[in-house]
Amino acid sequence: MLRHLHIRNLAIIDTLSLDFEPGFTVLTGETGAGKSILIDALGLLLGMRAESSLVRAGADKAEIAGEFSLDDAPAARAWLEERELAGEGHCAVRRIVYAEGRTRAFVNGSPVTAGDLRSLGECLVEIFGQNESQSLLRGEVQRALLDQHGRLDALLAPVAAAAGEVRALDLQIDALAAQQGQDPAQADYLRFQVAELDALGLAAGELEQLDAEYKLLVNAGRLIEEGEAAQSLLYGGDQSAYDQLAAVLATLRGLAPLDAQFGEPLALVESAQAQVREAADALRRRLERLELDPQRLAELEKRLAAIHELARKHRVRDDELPGKLAQLRASLEGLEGAAGRLQGLQQARGATLQRYRSAAAVLSAARSAAAAALSAEVTARVRELGMPNAEFRAAVEPAGRAQPAAQGDDTVRYDFSANPGQPPRPLARVASGGELSRISLALQVSLHGASLQHGDAAATMIFDEVDAGIGGGTAETVGRQLRALGASRQVLCVTHLAQVAAQGQQHFAIRKEVREQATFTRVDDLDPAGRVEEIGRMLRGRDLSAATQALARDLLEQAAR
Repeated sequence: MLRHLHIRNLAIIDTLSLDFEPGFTVLTGETGAGKSILIDALGLLLGMRAESSLVRAGADKAEIAGEFSLDDAPAARAWLEERELAGEGHCAVRRIVYAEGRTRAFVNGSPVTAGDLRSLGECLVEIFGQNESQSLLRGEVQRALLDQHGRLDALLAPVAAAAGEVRALDLQIDALAAQQGQDPAQADYLRFQVAELDALGLAAGELEQLDAEYKLLVNAGRLIEEGEAAQSLLYGGDQSAYDQLAAVLATLRGLAPLDAQFGEPLALVESAQAQVREAADALRRRLERLELDPQRLAELEKRLAAIHELARKHRVRDDELPGKLAQLRASLEGLEGAAGRLQGLQQARGATLQRYRSAAAVLSAARSAAAAALSAEVTARVRELGMPNAEFRAAVEPAGRAQPAAQGDDTVRYDFSANPGQPPRPLARVASGGELSRISLALQVSLHGASLQHGDAAATMIFDEVDAGIGGGTAETVGRQLRALGASRQVLCVTHLAQVAAQGQQHFAIRKEVREQATFTRVDDLDPAGRVEEIGRMLRGRDLSAATQALARDLLEQAAR
């Protein structure tokens, strides 16, 4: 239940704080006073899209804060606990809209996304606007409302899943059928390409080995010639490094006994001589294994040329040829195995289609039962709203669709008749604006009643001028129904009808005033005297004569009784 609402710098509201009570609360005021702004503020608080144009002129941001009691909102309590946002039996929500367009939202002091706020808002508040009536003329809305009333989500899920699977299988079948319809020459060409690459037989890692061996053989002459020269300079040749180091060693060995400091260079030269000998031996061993092999070099050149040629032909790098072969082989297998896979897909489609039809038949039966219950309930409520001969009928008929649909095989249509002897006809053809408003209200009350039975109804319901187009005794009946609904849930209603306003247990009057050349919205929580004055204004405008006030008091007394 909404307990408190605070608004700052929203449209023509500078600052406003309201405390709400349980039961039926009405909000009244002249056109343009700001009633819709209050509904917009609540919508923002519940995660609806924010427009920067709502920020009051001259302000850098607008802020809306609300406090909700969770005593009658188990779904909201569970939502908060799941996200570790639960408070002490209440929920504090705050939304900030900045003039440059960005927004921020907080639940119990923790930042949340607008999507999270919408999800929480659906557990806290239901808003029924003036557009609800017109939306009733759309077939998809009529079906959705019937499914909501019948609690058919669990039956809808397998139907939608099976329909989606059939669509996915159809796409695969179409793709395979298109493959089968391709030019046979394409398969022949693929076979030739695969055979050509298979004949090349390029193994993984082979290219690196070929490149290394080719580099060695093509440079073998230089390696042998220059390697032998280097070995001779190190050891065995005239004036080799080994012999020169030997002469140095002889000299140092004669000097070392005379000066101990000559010991270190002596050791270093001995080590250098040993390393020179090791380097020369290593060169010798390598040169012994090197040989010129023109025949092998020619074989390598031929092999590499074949690899380069095929890589150029397929427009890939040499090392990408194994991957290209795998790709071509997969394409060929796809063409050659299309017939078998097509048969398998068609069998799978048949089984899935049968599963869809079974689930859709169960859904259709449940819809028909729900339609009968909804028809009786809405008819009874509409008759209470001043149309004693009205008949409302929710018709469920086969849709005759060629393809499975997520919503099943039914067409749902709302039919209506206001006069005796007239059979119900489609709502869009026969209902006037006032009749639509009453049917919409009857549906909303019926749907909320179904939600109450299942324990997942929002704790607060807001009706934004859903009584448009009606008046007189019907308006009083509407007010009584809303007040009765307030016995189980908090109900807020924006209304222009005195008969509805008189039924309110709490009454806010919304007024527009100009101060210092600026426009502001003021909201007053009316006492009994204030209610008489406001309902009198709604009855006769500014003519607050004694008779008008007496009539207003009479409406209030009747409501109290």
